[in-house]
Amino acid sequence: MAVGTSSSALAQSGVASVYSGGKTANGERAHAHGMTAAHRTLPFGTMVRVTHRKSGKSVVVRINDRGPFIRGRVIDLTPAAARALGFNGLAPVHLAVVGG
Repeated sequence: MAVGTSSSALAQSGVASVYSGGKTANGERAHAHGMTAAHRTLPFGTMVRVTHRKSGKSVVVRINDRGPFIRGRVIDLTPAAARALGFNGLAPVHLAVVGG
């Protein structure tokens, strides 16, 4: 099932990218060491389990920003979240909403 505009959608697969710095769309400061992420449509505060499809590693992040705005990418992760998954740059991931 693809993630739509509501938090009732359960799962999505695609490419994750890494970002940091500046102010987030919900007004917080983006912290490179935080476990947060940007998603185009999920409500702020939604907790999402991100699983690296190749390594099987997973991490839970909180949505606090909007993006990514590049076709094929489904989530932007902080450097800390990307490190926890074992990548730097781009990676194939699976997303599952775990709370909101």
